[in-house]
Amino acid sequence: QVQLVESGGGLVQAGGSLTLSCSASGRTFSIHTMGWFRQAPGKEREFGAAISWPGGSTYYADSVKGRFTISRDNAKNTVYLQMNSLKPEDTAVYYCVADQRYYSSRISPAYWGQGTQVTVSS
Repeated sequence: QVQLVESGGGLVQAGGSLTLSCSASGRTFSIHTMGWFRQAPGKEREFGAAISWPGGSTYYADSVKGRFTISRDNAKNTVYLQMNSLKPEDTAVYYCVADQRYYSSRISPAYWGQGTQVTVSS
């Protein structure tokens, strides 16, 4: 099993920045992909960004490409999501995810965190 704990959510004004962190514990040696999904009020959960290793390939949803950056600290088993130029439509609960497989848009991640709220005010 893998446990995921998110942190860093909060309230920010439009145009501002926020960084989310996700720390993994447990059988982390089996993980090859970590990432972020989000769910806005009244909407379905959607993919945001992911990073796979070895190699460090990154993947982004079109809605966040160019504004969000995902990165990983191997030693800390932690993934970060740097969010810049935030918009009110980025308001959502952000979930950290992990999987043993390399990233594919067809795969539903095996492990999910509890989520952290991000609110962007206009």
